[in-house]
Amino acid sequence: MNRLETRKRRVVAIGGGTGLSTILRGLKKADLELTAIVTVADDGGSSGILREEMKMPPPGDIRNVLLALAEREPLLQQIFQHRFQNGNHLAGHSLGNLIIAAMQEITGDFVTAVKTLSRVFAVRGTVLPAANQSIRLRAEMADGTVVIGESNIPKAKKKIARLSLIPEDIEALPEAVAAVKQADLIVIGPGSLYTSVLPNLLVPGIQEGIKQSQAQVIYICNVMTQPGETDGYTVRDHVTAIYEHIGQPVFHKVVVNCGHIPPAVLKKYEEEEAYPVVYQPGSLDPFNIEVIEDRLFMVNDYLRHDARKVTEIVLRCLHG
Repeated sequence: MNRLETRKRRVVAIGGGTGLSTILRGLKKADLELTAIVTVADDGGSSGILREEMKMPPPGDIRNVLLALAEREPLLQQIFQHRFQNGNHLAGHSLGNLIIAAMQEITGDFVTAVKTLSRVFAVRGTVLPAANQSIRLRAEMADGTVVIGESNIPKAKKKIARLSLIPEDIEALPEAVAAVKQADLIVIGPGSLYTSVLPNLLVPGIQEGIKQSQAQVIYICNVMTQPGETDGYTVRDHVTAIYEHIGQPVFHKVVVNCGHIPPAVLKKYEEEEAYPVVYQPGSLDPFNIEVIEDRLFMVNDYLRHDARKVTEIVLRCLHG
């Protein structure tokens, strides 16, 4: 029997925010060796306060991914996602963020804290930060102005020309690089293009690992544009922005939404200046990318990627 057939297939999911957490809820149910590589660039809210006061990577995206992969998710969700309403210093903090911060103090290391909590909560898979230190984002806008900080970039409401990381010599977590190099399939996205996806891909070790990997690389494009970040972007614009930042083509397949979004939902998004990300047939032909079109979302007041559907697509790519 082929050695590949005797072990679980290795899937690495890279991103941050709600997009990554959503698809992980589907992927954890498959018989896979799953690794999530999570951005550490968040600097807003509770995560931002903790990264400054505790000198630690921001815990927010890690918290959401731990929840998504936990076996006892409903109870954990309630505890971990509880946000304090009162108190001069506690108000606004997520209990989950504080638990991660406490575990870092106990273990002396952020990555060790995440691994310990993964065991405590019976997480299916491995959760790794892209780096074992905080990253700050630097965005150069089309008009030449510079904006520093993940939370400030969308607020500027300007077209982003170039994104870079501070510090420039950031080192990828060795375990994350190893996971990428050993993967059978790498899933990138969905998630905020400039504040969730690219911050991972710009970490030198992660970027090089993807290019050196023999894995098939899939990009799951967002269903909607994000105000102040990807205004007016098509699917091709998303892919072009990534390639302009990391160089040579890396995607074998791009997954795009072709489902019809209900008018009432569209109206809600339009009020927030967000619109569907359009795929123009043939627009990715110059990149030699296979396009997979499907209805990718579920509707629950707002759109969320359909974890079951995305998992089906990933498994088809893996075994097809």
